[in-house]
Amino acid sequence: MQLTLQDLSSRSDWALLVHYLRGHRFKVVLSLLLLLGTIGLQLINPQIVRRFFDAAQAGESLTILLQLALFFWGVALLEYLLTLTLTYVSEDVGWRTTNALRADLAAHCLHLDMAFHHRFTPGALIERIDGDVGQLARFFSQLVIQLLGNGLLLIGILVVLSGEDWRLGLGFLLFLTGALWILFRLRNFATTYLQEERAASADLFGFLEERLGGTEDIRANGAVAYTLQRFFLYTRAFWRKGMAARPRNAIFGSIIVIWFETGTVLALALGSLLFLRGALTIGTVYLLYAYLRMVSSPLLTMTGEIQHLQEATAAIRRVRELLAERRLVLDGDRTTLPAGPLAVDFDRVSFRYDSAPPDGSSAAPLPVLQDFSLTIPAGQTLGLLGRTGSGKTTLTRLLLRLYDPQNGAVRLQDMDLRALTLPTLRRHVAIVTQDVQLFQATVRDNLTFYASALDAGKSGPHDEEIVAALTAVGMGDWLRALPAGLDTELQSGGNTLSSGEAQLLAFARVLLRDPGVVILDEASSRLDPITEARLDQAVTALLRNRTAIVIAHRLETIRKVDTILILDEGRIRETGPRAQLAADPTSRFAELLRTDLITQEQSHE
Repeated sequence: MQLTLQDLSSRSDWALLVHYLRGHRFKVVLSLLLLLGTIGLQLINPQIVRRFFDAAQAGESLTILLQLALFFWGVALLEYLLTLTLTYVSEDVGWRTTNALRADLAAHCLHLDMAFHHRFTPGALIERIDGDVGQLARFFSQLVIQLLGNGLLLIGILVVLSGEDWRLGLGFLLFLTGALWILFRLRNFATTYLQEERAASADLFGFLEERLGGTEDIRANGAVAYTLQRFFLYTRAFWRKGMAARPRNAIFGSIIVIWFETGTVLALALGSLLFLRGALTIGTVYLLYAYLRMVSSPLLTMTGEIQHLQEATAAIRRVRELLAERRLVLDGDRTTLPAGPLAVDFDRVSFRYDSAPPDGSSAAPLPVLQDFSLTIPAGQTLGLLGRTGSGKTTLTRLLLRLYDPQNGAVRLQDMDLRALTLPTLRRHVAIVTQDVQLFQATVRDNLTFYASALDAGKSGPHDEEIVAALTAVGMGDWLRALPAGLDTELQSGGNTLSSGEAQLLAFARVLLRDPGVVILDEASSRLDPITEARLDQAVTALLRNRTAIVIAHRLETIRKVDTILILDEGRIRETGPRAQLAADPTSRFAELLRTDLITQEQSHE
């Protein structure tokens, strides 16, 4: 599906429409049949009124007049029912197609690389996935049907008027030609401006999402006024783009209204002249007037639909731009790795992020890792130290294949990660960070949705396994105290949990997956000593019979690791067995231990 969608990004706007309507052929055909029925009924009713006027003028009986009135009422009721059914069917198609597009866009974004997600804020992506697709709802549900239906109605009116008198048909044709020329000549009058307005809207909502998520820090640091000033700038940009786009839409509609009113006056003048000469009956003059008034609805509707088409065109372009985004980290074809702990090997790895320098210069980004080599035997635990920016987190991102190195290779059990499918890799490598993401869902769903997603076709862990994992990380008593056990719903972000409890839940997630390699990235940096002591039991359970990389600022966290590695500007400054480095007074690790001990003594004074 992903490849098909990316192919659509380089084709016409109509290809996108056809792609999503293909699965709803029956309803589309039904809509067209209902549309033809309503058009026919719209053409019949003025004929009934014309017959009524002519019959009344000719002195026909009251019975005939009542029959014509009842016939008119029945046709009007049937037209209403068909129109109601058409509206329901077309809206159903519109919702189903746009929801399918939303789902495909969301899946597409979730499969894109981290570099993409660094370029777009969550708010901007929400605006793309929901806002732009919302603009397409009418495009899928009514736009094509309305344009086609109203076009057929206009042709039908032309045929009927030409049958009454060729001069009426010719006059209507000239009037209609002018109106259609205006419509299609100006159809892109506001498209560019509407596209810019949508972009400004995405910027505004992206800013709001980011700032509202950081409300606590903004208020604590006195940045409310600055935030409001930035909000004003984004709002002003949105307002300016809207003021450039909306008047153009209004001008476009006004031109059609003026043309229509002018045509109505000329048509009534022609009808009156032909009536006075005896060429038309009073009923035919009414018929001309009724059809002209009827023309107002399809023409104005077509005007509105053309305006919607301009908005939809702008939205489709943005959707196609999103679909055109390509992954750089691609799946391999290998789907198996040995069970149990796996050896990790970084072989002459060099890596730099492809983002521009913060100073805005054109210089290439500096490398984070340079010709880096490291081997971690299966079942060994590595303690990774280094200053901020030394490359510690980058190593974990490369091991998870959130990025690929520019040079060198990362291997698991002598298998290049690029040869593995991403689900296979992430089934065998798990990470726990200090920022645990919990969702508004039950405890069971928060713990098992990863395993369920990775093990397609399986039901996921049983409740007994979930309880065992929670007990292993010291959360058994917590679970038993919950009002609904595993069915208790957690709040989004884990607001009802402490930082330690959230970390322990993240450990339980990993235990349920049972990976061969575990990464702890500053997993206890935000915990107090009492909670960290409780966490020690969970870490022991988590690291048992697994290869592990433990990143920590607090040296207490890595007291049980086998090997120490200290990074400095992407290179290995020092590495060796933990006990050996701790016993060597000249080592950098021993120096860090002494500094940490002094800090602890000072904190207790």
